[in-house]
Amino acid sequence: MKLVTVGTVAFDTIETPYGKAERVVGGAATYISIAASYFTKELGLVSVVGDDFPNEELKYMQKRGINLDGLQIKEGEKSFFWAGRYHNNMNSRDTLDTQLNVLADFKPKLPTSYRNAKYLMLGNLTPEIQAKVIGQMKSKPKLIVMDTMNFWMDIAMPALKKTIKKVDVLTINDEEARQLSGEYSLVNAAKAIHKMGPKVLVIKKGEHGALLFYNGKMFYAPAMPLAQVYDPTGAGDTFAGGFIGYLVKANSTTFENMKRAVIYGSTLASFCVEEFSIARLKRLKQSEVNKRVKEFEKLTKFTM
Repeated sequence: MKLVTVGTVAFDTIETPYGKAERVVGGAATYISIAASYFTKELGLVSVVGDDFPNEELKYMQKRGINLDGLQIKEGEKSFFWAGRYHNNMNSRDTLDTQLNVLADFKPKLPTSYRNAKYLMLGNLTPEIQAKVIGQMKSKPKLIVMDTMNFWMDIAMPALKKTIKKVDVLTINDEEARQLSGEYSLVNAAKAIHKMGPKVLVIKKGEHGALLFYNGKMFYAPAMPLAQVYDPTGAGDTFAGGFIGYLVKANSTTFENMKRAVIYGSTLASFCVEEFSIARLKRLKQSEVNKRVKEFEKLTKFTM
């Protein structure tokens, strides 16, 4: 197993100005794994669901090459559920309902085949669970990437900082970077976060692109301008999946490859938002990914 992804596999009910989707497939590990599967078929997923999760969706993941030996299925219990409504600008949202269900007492268990993976992607979960996953690895992965959110900064900052010390790459949005670092300038925020442990920081800025900070070097990638955004849910996780997936394929963590990984992550995320849930990712073709990467290249290329 080259890559192990950890996070939620869940149901979402999503409302945007362009429609509503009820009890559709969501979850950080779902988006991460599907996006990463465009680059590697040697990946395993660690999560938990209830017996209400559709078997056909699990079969789809397996068809994509995603190993589900690390997925716990709790009989007689319900899967994690989240409901939210996006505002007109699509950048902010209100949480309408959160039901932890099986996630309330989730204890990750890594199969033996997962424990020597070279790459580990920690999706958004409690920092304690993320640390437990790291602790189950037999050898230190070549690269550990961690995603988190402001909620854990609000209620579990000491545990969060303890886990951050153990990772190589941290991916968060701009407001989270400011909250974690106490710095308003993202350049200064990056310097402060580097001192916490991660040598690489990716700051996601939604429709305004992403920033990469790596050993004193910086790279900015714009977001792909789209005619319509239907559902931003999972875009950040899809970005993370494309990012780590490309690095697994390249098997190199140089600054140049990190920059390419940011572009591939942005590319996958730009498809994700075009439809609700994972619908667009499920029918995405490799040729479409390659074509949009070329469009990103044209978007930023110029001569002096």
